[in-house]
Amino acid sequence: MPAEPPPPSTSAEAFSPPPPLAIVALDDDPDFRQYLAHVLTPDGHSLRLAATGAEFFALCEQSLPEVVLLDMKMGRDSGEAVLEEIRRRWPRLCVIVVTGYPSLDSMRQTLKRWGGGVGGGEGGGWGVSDYLAKPFSIADLRRSLAQAAAAHGLGYGGRPQDKLRHELGRAIRMARTQREWTLKDLSETSGISVSQLSSIERGSHTPSLESLLDIAAALEARPSAWFAGAGF
Repeated sequence: MPAEPPPPSTSAEAFSPPPPLAIVALDDDPDFRQYLAHVLTPDGHSLRLAATGAEFFALCEQSLPEVVLLDMKMGRDSGEAVLEEIRRRWPRLCVIVVTGYPSLDSMRQTLKRWGGGVGGGEGGGWGVSDYLAKPFSIADLRRSLAQAAAAHGLGYGGRPQDKLRHELGRAIRMARTQREWTLKDLSETSGISVSQLSSIERGSHTPSLESLLDIAAALEARPSAWFAGAGF
């Protein structure tokens, strides 16, 4: 039976949300593919879905993704065979395994064949970046994508200005939530409209230098720390 979509996590997510990523997911369960689309598309990711190995490789040949979500336990296709072919064609392609294996130990035994297990390893390339055991929470999926993006420098379309825009938005959102402020609270303190602040935090708009200084002053933060955190 297909895994039931897990309920949203009720705990606070103490990690940076992933940047928009180009993702191809291979899973033979149509309900699970629909669930991934429901979760990942609103987060801004470019998601393409495949039900078979042939569909998956056709999508990758059209445009190579940044991240692969690979189901290891499918009815017709072997996830292990797909992983082996990925390693042969694109040894540095980031793969996150989605599995129904009952334990981490059993998963590791399988992954040893393809280069040392979770996190890449002896076989060269990246191997497998992470694994998610079904059923997993939305927070688990987002965390895994965020860790993969941070570890391998993925996202933002490779443009430094896009990375800066998203990272500034993330830093401002985190600073605001740490103070337990709403967007309205920040707006009243900084003099910047709620709609503009919302656009900045979503990474849709780069703040002007004047706006950035006003926001930083309101949050008692240093813009230089935000730039450094973004790698600039």
